[in-house]
Amino acid sequence: MKVILNQDIPNLGEIGDIKEVASGYARNYLLPKKMVMVYNEKTEAMFLKRQAEIQAIKEQKRLSSRSLKERIESEPLVISMPAGKNGKLYGAVTSHTIAEELLKKNIEIDRKRIEVPDRTIKSVGNYKILIRLYEKDEAILHCNIEAQASASIEEKKPSEEVGKKRRSRRQRTESEPASPEEQAAAFEAAVNRGHLS
Repeated sequence: MKVILNQDIPNLGEIGDIKEVASGYARNYLLPKKMVMVYNEKTEAMFLKRQAEIQAIKEQKRLSSRSLKERIESEPLVISMPAGKNGKLYGAVTSHTIAEELLKKNIEIDRKRIEVPDRTIKSVGNYKILIRLYEKDEAILHCNIEAQASASIEEKKPSEEVGKKRRSRRQRTESEPASPEEQAAAFEAAVNRGHLS
């Protein structure tokens, strides 16, 4: 079925484009949502009258695409990821990761427009990421993947400290009997928790 697009539709076309689509797709999805109009002489004439408006919309998209390209290429994107000593990442950087990092810089790009080399980046280093913009415009994003700084030995997590205390208490109870006061306190705590009645 031949239709004229009433708005931009991803992977199909832009407003004013004439496209051939499956009849079921048009009848069940595109036409009920008023995304397209059936192509005929009447609709073609209507879109010819709107041609100046459509061209103005497209020109605005071209201008915003150029400014977006300048913003993307102006400074490299730095991503810190957990990595091993050999530089291999514990995770992977994907188009989704890049899109999220760009969003933090107020640059909104659909992840489908981001082409990561080999689909994922699995080691630290400098990479060039291709981002497809409007029409044939493309931007090259310089991306620096670096290893996340690991916590120093002195900075121990609270959970590690609790685990150490539990282990030392367990080791002490295995090696030497608890004092009568410690036994009474343990018994009272067990009663309060409802383990003993």
